[in-house]
Amino acid sequence: MPSHYIVLLFAVLCETIGTAALQASAQFTKFWPSVLVIIAYAISFYFLALALRSIPLGIAYALWSALGIVFIAGIGYLVYGQKLDAPALLGLSMILGGIVIIHLFSNTSTH
Repeated sequence: MPSHYIVLLFAVLCETIGTAALQASAQFTKFWPSVLVIIAYAISFYFLALALRSIPLGIAYALWSALGIVFIAGIGYLVYGQKLDAPALLGLSMILGGIVIIHLFSNTSTH
């Protein structure tokens, strides 16, 4: 995997941590989860900016947001007990399918 995709994946992981902490912060009423939100999002945007050196903006943002959606849906299920029904799973599968199509077939994507 090229290093710019590893940087983007790290940005996604930090964004996912920030979003999970956002739920735990109870609308910024809990101090430490709120601090984690700010730090995780700052790190995430920093690494997204680094990834943009090599990956076109539209592709980077599509991958960043799509993977973030899938990861946070998994965390919601595992950590917060939020159920995923068949339409939700189908939608998440379609998002992942879109990532695969972009990566395998788009000339815009960096390989």
